[in-house]
Amino acid sequence: MLSPSGRSIAMVDIRDAVDGDLAAITAIYAHNVLHGTGTFALEPAGEAEMRSGFQTVHDLRLPYLVAVENGRVVGYAYAAPFRTRPAYRYVVENSIYLAEDATGRGIGKQLLNRLIDLCTARGLYSMIAVIGDRENGGSIGVHAACGFTHTGYLPRAGFKFGRWLDVVFMTRDLLPPNDVPQGDGWAD
Repeated sequence: MLSPSGRSIAMVDIRDAVDGDLAAITAIYAHNVLHGTGTFALEPAGEAEMRSGFQTVHDLRLPYLVAVENGRVVGYAYAAPFRTRPAYRYVVENSIYLAEDATGRGIGKQLLNRLIDLCTARGLYSMIAVIGDRENGGSIGVHAACGFTHTGYLPRAGFKFGRWLDVVFMTRDLLPPNDVPQGDGWAD
């Protein structure tokens, strides 16, 4: 089967990330920082900083996933609180990063679909994508294909690689809204 880009759709194993994946995760993120506009970071995070973020997500019992192809981590995704104030506890923000040679092969979509399934099962009500760069067609397309709708953007929110970048917001309901949500969201 071919992806929309005409490349073969990758058969990857999507699993929970473990401590031993952090070196690969750090390298993938570093490449995206140095060469992409999906993150507005200007300097790559070190492994200690990446481990801290991984631990925060793990402590909240939110999903942190990796895509593994032929024994190699080629992408990762996680859900984290959109904001940390308690009223936001039913909403998460997703993050997805791929190795350079893993783009355009359906791996991001596989990671995002699994993330959606796990967050829905957790009883979370919505997921927000905060996409760096309005010209990031790959990420916008993957989110749209997974049921996200465009909900707004912030013009000129960041300056990277000598140009202004917009931020795109896309949202997807995970569960039908209730007058009184069930559970405590990511705070339970």
